[in-house]
Amino acid sequence: MEGDHIKVNKWLLPLSWLYGLAARFRNKCFELGILKSRSFSVPVISVGNISVGGSGKTPHVEYLVNLLKDHLNVAVLSRGYKRKSKGYQLASPLSTVSDIGDEPFQMKKKFPHIHVAVDANRCEGIDRLTHDDETKNTDVILLDDAYQHRYVKPGINILLVDYHRLIIYDKLLPAGRLREPKEGKRRADMVIITKCPEGLNPIDYRVVMRAMDLYPYQTLLFSRMVYDKLHPLFCGEDRSLESIGSDEHVLAISGIASPEHFEEDLRQHCTSLTTMRFSDHHDFTPEDEDRINSTFESLPSPKLIITTEKDAVRMMSLTGLSEDVRHHLYVLPIKVSFLLGQEDIFTQKIFSYVQKNSRNSILATGKVDLKPKDSNRAGDRPRTISF
Repeated sequence: MEGDHIKVNKWLLPLSWLYGLAARFRNKCFELGILKSRSFSVPVISVGNISVGGSGKTPHVEYLVNLLKDHLNVAVLSRGYKRKSKGYQLASPLSTVSDIGDEPFQMKKKFPHIHVAVDANRCEGIDRLTHDDETKNTDVILLDDAYQHRYVKPGINILLVDYHRLIIYDKLLPAGRLREPKEGKRRADMVIITKCPEGLNPIDYRVVMRAMDLYPYQTLLFSRMVYDKLHPLFCGEDRSLESIGSDEHVLAISGIASPEHFEEDLRQHCTSLTTMRFSDHHDFTPEDEDRINSTFESLPSPKLIITTEKDAVRMMSLTGLSEDVRHHLYVLPIKVSFLLGQEDIFTQKIFSYVQKNSRNSILATGKVDLKPKDSNRAGDRPRTISF
């Protein structure tokens, strides 16, 4: 059910009250103009959340990239969490995870022809993307995890809310996982309830809609994660989740903020699942490699290892993994699928905004037909549901 992964440490609620005072004061400073938000001539779309932990930001940014890349020069700007470099960095084919961070590295690897940059100061990052010779052809900038970075005023602010961690049931840090008070949701132009389970009925949608209590100007959408074929990290051939036999033992390795959803989905496809959890954005050490090797060796055959895309970009450079591990290590790619045929609503709003606010004269005149190439897929046709 919705909100079923929320845990509140009630004894920390007094500290959450103090945290809330500071967060509300900061937001009020922006509302009164004491702290300034900047607008930009290039279309800027922000994707983020107001809670700690994974809500599917990277897959939703990748969905936007896929939507726009065939028509526009797309740039993704992130802060590059846990990178070893400082300041503005533009990703290149030679960039490493240490240079730009794991998620930007994953994005550049998937989409080598778009601009991917990192800068903790998003305003400076946008200025560099729009003025540097190498990237000044940028038509639209996607801000990854920038909902709290209020110094930038995006044209579209997309708030992601995990179905299993609905913000309206959560509490502020440190008792809960909210980065700011739940009324911060009012800044969103779109709210996407992510990681929805299959088989939601009309009552489930209605409950969430009423609980979120959005304003009329806000668009509420629902999405879920869809898994692609398992891809070998080092060697082997692709295989589907459905191909996992009932006698196969699976070791699931994850260093992500919310591994529960990943593990629950794997349990639907395998009888025997052993899990190894690491902290979010974890840097694997030689000791970790030894643990992985020994844990996998202890499993009876047949067996395989499954990890996430974000973990894979850090594991691909490890040198201490055994040959047995390397031959059985698979990556599970994920992508976003909108429910209720809402991908058409999402697409229309995104393209309409970009076209109206483009500094590219051809785009602004509407002479370019901004429609996704696969918009006529049978599975994407709108469906209706009665609330």
